[in-house]
Amino acid sequence: MAERIAIIGAGVSGLTCGVVFAERDYRTAIFAKETGRQTTSGAAAGVWFPYHVEPAERVIPLALETFDVLADVARVPASGVSMIELRQFSRTGEIEIPDWAIPLGASVIPSEVEGSLESFKSGFSLRVPLMDTTIYLDYLAARFRKAGGEIHANIRFEKLEDVNTKFDLVINCAGIGARELVRDHDLEPHRGQVAIVPRIEGLSCAIVCDDAPLMYAIPRTNDCVFGGTNDVSDNLAADPATTSQIVAESSRVLNIDRPRVLAECVGLRPFRRSGVRLERDRLRDGRTVIHNYGHGGAGFTLSWGCAQKVLELTTL
Repeated sequence: MAERIAIIGAGVSGLTCGVVFAERDYRTAIFAKETGRQTTSGAAAGVWFPYHVEPAERVIPLALETFDVLADVARVPASGVSMIELRQFSRTGEIEIPDWAIPLGASVIPSEVEGSLESFKSGFSLRVPLMDTTIYLDYLAARFRKAGGEIHANIRFEKLEDVNTKFDLVINCAGIGARELVRDHDLEPHRGQVAIVPRIEGLSCAIVCDDAPLMYAIPRTNDCVFGGTNDVSDNLAADPATTSQIVAESSRVLNIDRPRVLAECVGLRPFRRSGVRLERDRLRDGRTVIHNYGHGGAGFTLSWGCAQKVLELTTL
């Protein structure tokens, strides 16, 4: 059994793996250039949904496992997790409810509700976990530290072998950083930009439409996330014109006056063309590494299922 574990990456995947291992008494440390809200995870809307990730037959079980854990975590007021109605819409035609969503209680949205949002042709709804990233990432970090874990920020490795050899197991949760760290050219940075606006009166559910232009409005504890974009780009600078378009489209759909923008955020979704990488491997120096990256737009949605799979892989 591994004595000391190093986790690379302090976004939701790294933090969740950290909690899983530290709470099982593994001596665990996280190393990352950015931590918590500074990461791609900090720019995420944080609503549970298996978005923009492959392959479905592999990721859906991981997503459902995560759903169950988050539904329990939602009972902890300080966690920043709550259950919310998600309304998924289509502008172009009849939306199909995914098979996996039916056991969760997904149902067609009545036409009178759709009629109140005139931009859409059809939709379905289901109750899902919502992770307020301004609270949840700090909750995970605090839970990890309480279990004895250490977080080391402002650290960047050129290769996994650079991790101190006192760590006999390395877990790679580097997200888009794995492109350089392990030379994985299957990874693409899918840029997501969002606008943070004040809470919208009367908006109690999450509104999402994947048809172009991508649009979502996610109410959180203290504010609301308007999105978004999904372009292949590694540009982390917020574009004011894009923010204006995002706010205009969300305001049009919600039929409200354009709210003021509190903040703009950009994150790079780690989309992997060949699918999520969740496997055991060996470093050149003989140590074991477990890769856990390539979650696309579903890092939060897969987090606990993937962390449990990583734990299983350590015992092979």
